[in-house]
Amino acid sequence: MTKINFSLWIISVVLAVPLNTLSGQRGRMPAPAKEGMVVSSHYLASQAGMQVLKNGGNAVDAAIATAFALAVTLPSAGNIGGGGFMVYHGADGTSTTFNFREKAPQAASERMYLDANGQIKDNSNHEGPLSVGVPGTVAGLWMAHGKLGSKPWADLVKPSVELAEKGFPSTWDMQDILSYFQKQKQPVFAAAKKAFLKNGTDLYTPGELWKQPDLAASLKRIQLQGRDGFYKGETAALLEAYMKKHGGIITAKDLANYEAEELKPIIGYYRGFDIIGMPPPSSGGVAIMEMLNMLEKYDLRKMGPNSAEYLHVLTEVMRRAFADRAQYIGDPNFNKDMPIEKLISKDYAELLAASIQMDKASKSDSAAFGSLYLPKESDETTHFSVVDAWGNAVSVTYTLEYSYGSRLMADGTGFLLNNEMGDFNPVPGVTNRKGQVGTSPNLVAPHKRMLSSMTPTIVALDGKPVLVIGSPGGRTIINTVLQVILNVIDHSMNMGEAIETPRIHHQWLPDQTSMEGWGFSPDTKKLYEAMGHPSVSRGKQGQAMGIYIDPTTKIRYGAADSRSFDGGVAGY
Repeated sequence: MTKINFSLWIISVVLAVPLNTLSGQRGRMPAPAKEGMVVSSHYLASQAGMQVLKNGGNAVDAAIATAFALAVTLPSAGNIGGGGFMVYHGADGTSTTFNFREKAPQAASERMYLDANGQIKDNSNHEGPLSVGVPGTVAGLWMAHGKLGSKPWADLVKPSVELAEKGFPSTWDMQDILSYFQKQKQPVFAAAKKAFLKNGTDLYTPGELWKQPDLAASLKRIQLQGRDGFYKGETAALLEAYMKKHGGIITAKDLANYEAEELKPIIGYYRGFDIIGMPPPSSGGVAIMEMLNMLEKYDLRKMGPNSAEYLHVLTEVMRRAFADRAQYIGDPNFNKDMPIEKLISKDYAELLAASIQMDKASKSDSAAFGSLYLPKESDETTHFSVVDAWGNAVSVTYTLEYSYGSRLMADGTGFLLNNEMGDFNPVPGVTNRKGQVGTSPNLVAPHKRMLSSMTPTIVALDGKPVLVIGSPGGRTIINTVLQVILNVIDHSMNMGEAIETPRIHHQWLPDQTSMEGWGFSPDTKKLYEAMGHPSVSRGKQGQAMGIYIDPTTKIRYGAADSRSFDGGVAGY
């Protein structure tokens, strides 16, 4: 075996990918492919999607297979009990989006989490059955398939059924959640303990085969019955019974009435490229476009990536976009006067950028919205990117909210439930520096979708996709995606370099910048802070999954963020 062939053999063993389907990603070198490619946070899910592409499926077909496979292999964020967003851009220049964000149940109300003193009871908006929103993932994938899919639905769900039935190796990344479930004694966790622990009591060791028979049964119902296999029948009955037993409010009617939406994308332009993003209730598309519009006046290439001057300008545009996000964005079905066209306009960006001083930090005006301090959004989401042989592209970000969501599971279903209700503003009219936000666009209401930072994005040139990108990371998602886009367009980085480069995050309030601690020199930080930017070190920011399509050669270059434990690229 030659040295080169041996290296490829090692890659195929580690990633469990046949040699003829992948040129392995090594560090900052992205993996190339001539036809189709999938990049996700679990190598087995990437393989499932890639096999659909090899069998003649299109990007939407592969996205559906990947999403369901992640529901098996990445239970921290992959899901059928959560929700998210899909952005599509075809090789023919057409684009659309699908909104399958969770909804509040019919019985939800503005003050549902408050006690008699107006305080949040027992963190109930983040923990327990009341934190669960009506799931949207299955409905969203079903709608996308009906609009744009080409392969039979049952064939696309089949790989996930087989993964759940036959099992796959448990990983080191799951050890913390296994220990968590082992310690839980409350009846509300009984089904999750049965699913995640051997005999409901013992930990799986890394590498040990993990099978999920209840999840396989739920996926089979979806495989055979489509959308109704989740929102009606046995699965819906099991979920309703669990909610009734443990004090939740989701009903079978809530499930039956859930609908995904096809929405017009947010479309903007940056240095000759088209930027296609997700509209509200995702805030990502609006914020990305607002920031890119402000940045267009600056020579970012001359500043150099991650110089102090560059970080200063990025921070200032982040500050302004996040202030607008807090004031204006929510579910458009409940907020009819959101000034979206203004926020993404070049004229508005010019007005905002005019207030940026090149040698001095602005101060976030906390008085503008009642001393608004933004509460934490979970970092645990997942993203995957797909490009097919025809050049059609799909960008999907979906989530359970916290890592492993609510950590609750209805008996007999095998899938974890989200805790997305915590993304609503919990205390109407009360906004303070303790973490409460009471602004009206994102208050709880029946059937309302909660605000999101998810930012699935596609960049196109001359009507054809060239970059498919997204990331998990709560509010940091928006700024992670921004920096990857800038790394490609302004700094001419390859896909691997663009994703691996260290990142920063500023979200208006608190008025400080978090910086990946390993990635910035003391000198750069000193110059940056001298401009008036307080900074804090953090661990990893996001787990970007991206594909770049060379406009000339049409070769696809994929990179799975090394910040992702089990991420992988699969292409052919």
